[in-house]
Amino acid sequence: MIEITLPVILAALASGAVIGLFLGLFGGGGSVLAVPLLLYGVGVTDPHLAIGTSAAAVAAIALVNLRGHSREGRVKWPCAMMFAGAGIVGSLIGSWLALRVPGDWLLFAFAFAMVAIGLSMLRRTAGEGNPDIYITPQMMTRLMPLGLLTGLAAGFFGIGGGFLIVPGLMLATGMTLSQAAASSLVSVAVFGSATALNYGLHGEVDLRLTGLLLLGGAGGGLIGIWLARLLATRVRLARIGFAVLIVTVAAYVGWKAAAALGWTG
Repeated sequence: MIEITLPVILAALASGAVIGLFLGLFGGGGSVLAVPLLLYGVGVTDPHLAIGTSAAAVAAIALVNLRGHSREGRVKWPCAMMFAGAGIVGSLIGSWLALRVPGDWLLFAFAFAMVAIGLSMLRRTAGEGNPDIYITPQMMTRLMPLGLLTGLAAGFFGIGGGFLIVPGLMLATGMTLSQAAASSLVSVAVFGSATALNYGLHGEVDLRLTGLLLLGGAGGGLIGIWLARLLATRVRLARIGFAVLIVTVAAYVGWKAAAALGWTG
């Protein structure tokens, strides 16, 4: 466990604010920065501890942001709960597998996942959709397998999985982008909680850092939701900038992991 000092407290609060901001703004993607922030910003040295702690924090931050989106009526609860319920099994399996992978190898794979997330942010997503959708048996048959696979990826990499959840919800239900972004937070919270539970049973969650990240994330999430309204007509530009940031951080994570594995000479 890392020693809690003033610089660590400030770094954790700032990291939580960054995560919360992007979760509130895009409904996903921000959680992928949690592990690098804990490792290279806060000073956590164990990749598994960073992943477990970030999963717990991201789940809590997502719940905070979910409240704001829910008050504004953007969450499609039946669809969101069906997707999240199917993904719980996947997230438990994914996190179980990840705990058995050496930390440096896991970080190297994590870097590739970050690149995939960054590139997915560049994909053009239509904002049109049916704001009045309701769940049907046919829709359930699409939601459940997508939820299971997304939960598996989220559990393995310790991320919220919003970058997969948002398009998955839109594909399966036909809901609008804003509804999918808001509804995705239900799955982010559920997948993060299941992953954190698995890691916590192995002593790989630091609840002190989780609390600090949550405090920072609460403020960042409010700013993110405010920015989401402010930048409603400039979402594309914001997503491009965020994608570049993610790919840049991925390159750094991959380089550090490769160095730890002795691949850089």
